[in-house]
Amino acid sequence: MTVTIKLDPLLEEQLRQRAQRSGRSTSEVVRAALQAYLAQPEPGPPRSAFELGADLFGRHAGRADLAEGRKQATAVAWAQRHARRGV
Repeated sequence: MTVTIKLDPLLEEQLRQRAQRSGRSTSEVVRAALQAYLAQPEPGPPRSAFELGADLFGRHAGRADLAEGRKQATAVAWAQRHARRGV
């Protein structure tokens, strides 16, 4: 089967150079590239952020109440900062 493809000039030049360096024809290089591409598994549907991080959730132990009391902690830090300044 013959297939015609359009390549931009830079890609065409890179193909020609690679073929020349490897001692193969441009058709052989394109066939090898297409075989390598088709040998890869097809991508599935996009995964959610939860799916991407599922193996990480729950792996690390630590305080579970990090968000609790944040307003009070901020107020204390703010008061300490101003106390050092003498305000």
